[in-house]
Amino acid sequence: MSFARVRALVVVGVLAVAAIVFVVVALFRDTQRNTANGSDCPAGAPLADMRLPDDPAEITVKVFNGTNRAGLADQVTTEFKNRRFTVQDPGKSKTKFNGVAEVRFGPDAAGKAQLIRAYFLAQSKMVYNAKRKGDVIDIVIGDQFQQLATTTEVNQSLVEVGEPTLPPGACVKPVEATKDPE
Repeated sequence: MSFARVRALVVVGVLAVAAIVFVVVALFRDTQRNTANGSDCPAGAPLADMRLPDDPAEITVKVFNGTNRAGLADQVTTEFKNRRFTVQDPGKSKTKFNGVAEVRFGPDAAGKAQLIRAYFLAQSKMVYNAKRKGDVIDIVIGDQFQQLATTTEVNQSLVEVGEPTLPPGACVKPVEATKDPE
Protein backbone atom coordinates (compact mmCIF):
# COMPACT_ATOMS: atom_id res chain seq x y z
CA MET A 1 0.00 0.00 0.00
CA SER A 2 1.37 3.39 -0.92
CA PHE A 3 2.01 6.20 1.53
CA ALA A 4 -0.72 8.38 -0.06
CA ARG A 5 -3.31 5.64 0.37
CA VAL A 6 -2.36 5.10 4.04
CA ARG A 7 -2.51 8.84 4.66
CA ALA A 8 -5.99 9.01 3.05
CA LEU A 9 -7.25 6.13 5.20
CA VAL A 10 -5.92 7.82 8.36
CA VAL A 11 -7.66 11.11 7.44
CA VAL A 12 -10.96 9.31 6.72
CA GLY A 13 -10.65 7.36 9.99
CA VAL A 14 -10.02 10.53 12.01
CA LEU A 15 -13.00 12.25 10.36
CA ALA A 16 -15.24 9.25 11.11
CA VAL A 17 -14.23 9.21 14.77
CA ALA A 18 -14.74 12.98 15.02
CA ALA A 19 -18.23 12.63 13.51
CA ILE A 20 -19.19 9.89 15.97
CA VAL A 21 -17.94 11.96 18.92
CA PHE A 22 -19.84 15.00 17.67
CA VAL A 23 -23.12 13.04 17.35
CA VAL A 24 -22.79 11.46 20.81
CA VAL A 25 -22.03 14.82 22.45
CA ALA A 26 -24.96 16.47 20.63
CA LEU A 27 -27.37 13.77 21.76
CA PHE A 28 -26.36 13.84 25.41
CA ARG A 29 -26.14 17.62 25.73
CA ASP A 30 -29.45 18.26 23.94
CA THR A 31 -31.47 20.63 26.14
CA GLN A 32 -34.68 19.95 24.21
CA ARG A 33 -34.47 16.19 24.54
CA ASN A 34 -37.60 15.74 26.69
CA THR A 35 -39.80 18.55 25.37
CA ALA A 36 -41.41 16.44 22.68
CA ASN A 37 -42.85 13.92 25.11
CA GLY A 38 -43.77 16.41 27.84
CA SER A 39 -41.80 14.58 30.53
CA ASP A 40 -40.65 17.83 32.14
CA CYS A 41 -44.07 19.47 31.96
CA PRO A 42 -45.23 21.11 35.21
CA ALA A 43 -48.35 19.65 36.80
CA GLY A 44 -51.53 21.32 35.59
CA ALA A 45 -49.98 22.88 32.48
CA PRO A 46 -52.19 22.61 29.39
CA LEU A 47 -51.10 20.18 26.69
CA ALA A 48 -51.07 21.92 23.31
CA ASP A 49 -51.70 19.98 20.12
CA MET A 50 -48.98 21.34 17.84
CA ARG A 51 -49.70 19.22 14.75
CA LEU A 52 -50.54 20.93 11.48
CA PRO A 53 -53.57 19.24 9.95
CA ASP A 54 -53.31 17.38 6.64
CA ASP A 55 -56.80 18.40 5.53
CA PRO A 56 -58.64 21.71 6.13
CA ALA A 57 -61.78 19.68 6.95
CA GLU A 58 -60.08 18.81 10.27
CA ILE A 59 -60.37 22.48 11.33
CA THR A 60 -63.60 24.00 12.66
CA VAL A 61 -63.89 27.79 12.49
CA LYS A 62 -66.48 30.29 13.64
CA VAL A 63 -66.22 33.70 12.01
CA PHE A 64 -67.30 36.92 13.73
CA ASN A 65 -67.77 40.30 12.07
CA GLY A 66 -65.71 42.89 13.95
CA THR A 67 -66.52 45.68 11.49
CA ASN A 68 -69.46 47.83 10.41
CA ARG A 69 -69.60 46.08 7.01
CA ALA A 70 -72.82 44.08 6.85
CA GLY A 71 -72.54 40.42 5.81
CA LEU A 72 -68.76 40.22 6.10
CA ALA A 73 -68.80 37.25 8.50
CA ASP A 74 -71.19 35.40 6.16
CA GLN A 75 -68.89 36.07 3.19
CA VAL A 76 -65.73 34.90 5.00
CA THR A 77 -67.54 31.84 6.37
CA THR A 78 -68.54 30.90 2.82
CA GLU A 79 -64.95 31.36 1.65
CA PHE A 80 -63.68 29.04 4.40
CA LYS A 81 -66.40 26.52 3.55
CA ASN A 82 -65.37 26.62 -0.13
CA ARG A 83 -61.81 25.83 1.00
CA ARG A 84 -63.16 22.66 2.72
CA PHE A 85 -63.01 23.93 6.32
CA THR A 86 -65.70 22.85 8.78
CA VAL A 87 -67.61 26.02 9.63
CA GLN A 88 -70.08 27.07 12.29
CA ASP A 89 -72.75 29.75 11.84
CA PRO A 90 -71.15 33.23 11.66
CA GLY A 91 -71.73 35.80 14.38
CA LYS A 92 -71.35 39.47 15.22
CA SER A 93 -68.46 40.46 17.47
CA LYS A 94 -69.29 42.47 20.59
CA THR A 95 -66.23 44.62 19.99
CA LYS A 96 -64.79 46.15 16.84
CA PHE A 97 -61.38 45.00 15.62
CA ASN A 98 -59.10 47.40 13.78
CA GLY A 99 -56.60 44.90 12.31
CA VAL A 100 -56.92 42.24 9.61
CA ALA A 101 -58.20 39.45 11.86
CA GLU A 102 -57.98 38.13 15.38
CA VAL A 103 -57.58 34.35 15.72
CA ARG A 104 -58.71 32.99 19.11
CA PHE A 105 -57.77 29.44 20.05
CA GLY A 106 -57.01 27.10 22.93
CA PRO A 107 -54.47 24.32 23.53
CA ASP A 108 -56.39 21.79 21.42
CA ALA A 109 -56.11 23.99 18.32
CA ALA A 110 -52.61 25.48 18.60
CA GLY A 111 -51.26 23.79 15.46
CA LYS A 112 -54.48 24.36 13.52
CA ALA A 113 -54.39 28.06 14.37
CA GLN A 114 -51.04 28.28 12.57
CA LEU A 115 -52.73 27.20 9.34
CA ILE A 116 -55.52 29.75 9.87
CA ARG A 117 -52.84 32.41 10.41
CA ALA A 118 -51.43 31.56 6.97
CA TYR A 119 -54.81 32.34 5.36
CA PHE A 120 -54.36 35.91 6.61
CA LEU A 121 -50.72 36.00 5.41
CA ALA A 122 -49.45 36.08 9.01
CA GLN A 123 -51.09 39.47 9.57
CA SER A 124 -53.65 38.21 12.07
CA LYS A 125 -53.42 38.78 15.80
CA MET A 126 -53.08 35.41 17.56
CA VAL A 127 -54.93 35.19 20.89
CA TYR A 128 -54.23 32.08 22.96
CA ASN A 129 -56.38 31.16 25.96
CA ALA A 130 -55.00 28.27 28.03
CA LYS A 131 -58.41 27.64 29.66
CA ARG A 132 -60.29 27.36 26.39
CA LYS A 133 -61.73 23.89 25.74
CA GLY A 134 -62.30 22.28 22.35
CA ASP A 135 -60.65 22.79 19.02
CA VAL A 136 -62.99 25.38 17.47
CA ILE A 137 -61.09 28.46 16.31
CA ASP A 138 -62.85 31.82 16.53
CA ILE A 139 -61.91 34.40 13.92
CA VAL A 140 -62.86 38.06 14.35
CA ILE A 141 -62.63 39.83 10.99
CA GLY A 142 -61.32 43.38 11.30
CA ASP A 143 -61.51 46.62 9.34
CA GLN A 144 -58.24 45.98 7.46
CA PHE A 145 -59.39 42.60 6.07
CA GLN A 146 -59.50 42.43 2.26
CA GLN A 147 -59.61 38.74 1.30
CA LEU A 148 -58.38 35.30 2.26
CA ALA A 149 -55.13 34.15 0.73
CA THR A 150 -55.02 31.83 -2.27
CA THR A 151 -53.64 28.30 -1.94
CA THR A 152 -50.25 29.38 -3.29
CA GLU A 153 -50.11 32.36 -0.92
CA VAL A 154 -51.06 30.11 2.02
CA ASN A 155 -48.24 27.70 1.19
CA GLN A 156 -45.75 30.55 0.92
CA SER A 157 -46.99 32.02 4.20
CA LEU A 158 -46.62 28.66 5.95
CA VAL A 159 -43.01 28.50 4.82
CA GLU A 160 -42.37 32.02 6.11
CA VAL A 161 -43.98 31.56 9.54
CA GLY A 162 -42.48 28.10 10.04
CA GLU A 163 -43.53 25.45 12.53
CA PRO A 164 -46.19 26.28 15.13
CA THR A 165 -44.71 27.81 18.27
CA LEU A 166 -45.64 26.45 21.66
CA PRO A 167 -47.98 28.86 23.50
CA PRO A 168 -46.66 30.32 26.76
CA GLY A 169 -47.13 28.05 29.77
CA ALA A 170 -48.16 25.05 27.66
CA CYS A 171 -46.45 21.74 27.01
CA VAL A 172 -46.46 19.69 23.84
CA LYS A 173 -49.28 17.17 23.75
CA PRO A 174 -47.85 13.70 23.09
CA VAL A 175 -48.69 12.39 19.64
CA GLU A 176 -50.50 9.08 19.65
CA ALA A 177 -49.10 6.48 17.29
CA THR A 178 -51.47 5.46 14.53
CA LYS A 179 -51.72 1.93 13.26
CA ASP A 180 -51.17 1.28 9.58
CA PRO A 181 -54.31 -0.19 8.04
CA GLU A 182 -53.27 -3.37 6.28
